[in-house]
Amino acid sequence: MNNWVRLHENDHVVIALQPFAKGEKLTLEGGITLELMDEVPKGHKVLTRAVRQGEHVLKFGYSIGVAKEDIEPGSWVHTHNMGTGLKGFLEYTYEQTTSEQVKGASPDAGRSFQGFVRDNGEVGIRNEIWIINTVGCINKTCEIVARKAHALYEGRVDGVYHFAHPFGCSQLGDDLVHTQKLLASLVNHPNAAGVLVIGLGCENNQIDAFKRAIGEHSEERVKFLKSQEAEDEIEEALDLVEQLVGYAERFKREPVPVSKLKLGLKCGGSDGLSGITANPLVGAVSDRLIEAGGTAILTEVPEMFGAETILMRRAANEQVFGKIVHLINDFKQYFIKHDQEIYENPSPGNKAGGISTLEEKSLGCTQKGGHAIVQDVVPYGERITSSGLNLLEAPGNDLVSVTALSAGGAHIVLFTTGRGTPFGGPVPTVKIATNSELAGRKKNWIDFNAGQLLEDKSMETLTDELWEQLISLASGDIQTNNERNGFKEIAIFKDGVIL
Repeated sequence: MNNWVRLHENDHVVIALQPFAKGEKLTLEGGITLELMDEVPKGHKVLTRAVRQGEHVLKFGYSIGVAKEDIEPGSWVHTHNMGTGLKGFLEYTYEQTTSEQVKGASPDAGRSFQGFVRDNGEVGIRNEIWIINTVGCINKTCEIVARKAHALYEGRVDGVYHFAHPFGCSQLGDDLVHTQKLLASLVNHPNAAGVLVIGLGCENNQIDAFKRAIGEHSEERVKFLKSQEAEDEIEEALDLVEQLVGYAERFKREPVPVSKLKLGLKCGGSDGLSGITANPLVGAVSDRLIEAGGTAILTEVPEMFGAETILMRRAANEQVFGKIVHLINDFKQYFIKHDQEIYENPSPGNKAGGISTLEEKSLGCTQKGGHAIVQDVVPYGERITSSGLNLLEAPGNDLVSVTALSAGGAHIVLFTTGRGTPFGGPVPTVKIATNSELAGRKKNWIDFNAGQLLEDKSMETLTDELWEQLISLASGDIQTNNERNGFKEIAIFKDGVIL
């Protein structure tokens, strides 16, 4: 096995698959020997062809930045000698193409999983009760209700959960609307067999207004409680949860076509191996689900910067292309509005793992979307309605984007990571390690090891293994670590005035 990998024949760099000391020698293609001029950490880049100051450095076959100085072969390439090549707003031109469309009859078209078919025809993979509060003032009330109800009804439903948040009061305009939309989309998620909405009574997000955001709903499935009008809000809430549990018990698992499954795609805490192992693996599974008629949802808009034209070339039509352009430019405008650099470098953890520029992270990040055609672009807080690959408006922040994916309708979120995190969203969050060291060290966090791609497993084998794990997960045969650990959280995107 090589101790380095080159991702495209035109690349200026190879990626170190182990730490290297200064003076060590690499044997490249054709038996060429390269002596290292610097110490190079695992997952970082080594230059194999000279690059002059101002020239682009290629990885994945695309530019990942511009040399800040003349760089000689054998040099460690990172933030000290390479910077972003991205600048300002770009002009985009629609070019009709379907060359990367996922094609062919799917061998999984007849596959099914054991799911819960709801009264409105939607499908869930869990039979849970969710408690949604309209305002942050009653987080603790809802937490107490959820804890007591979880203990009371264990075994009758898959759990009773509350998702704390600080918003719903003193918000104005679109900021309040975004909070209402996001929470309403969670209310409508089919993993929740029943939902108890608890309000305070004096908040901006009044229950009557929130009902309009929720839209048409079953009075058996969604119950409401105003705390200020209740003599004992906890006891009344527990009575309503009991009614919801009785309703939820009507649903039993039954065979459901895999085409009903929706996957959210997310990466967090990337390293230099993210674009080599975990992200391409998730892309392969995404393509496989879409081939079978299912849905995949890609978000983290700022982490599309520098790779957005790849997605634009895969737009289903000119209308979708226009939506992608607006998605990208609106988020750039959001940065400018807050006097922030559009192309800010990745986080400290990303840099430590070997990611040097935003375009490098973006080129790795977008691999999670596989090769499918982009069918639609959906605003923040709203639900996905088109099958196939969808883009969802949300930032890169782990908690915010996983919450948006869940609210959008994802049954499961595939979360790739080279750094590790215990976090989990409202739906099962599959943590996929980019490297075996992380998978071995954090077994209580990591659900799947994509680092095996650099050892003894092929992409085809690992795709099969992850696919079967997802079918078992959707059928309730197994749980993710975030479920077993009780880590189910939300975070809401905030962009507005608080009174």
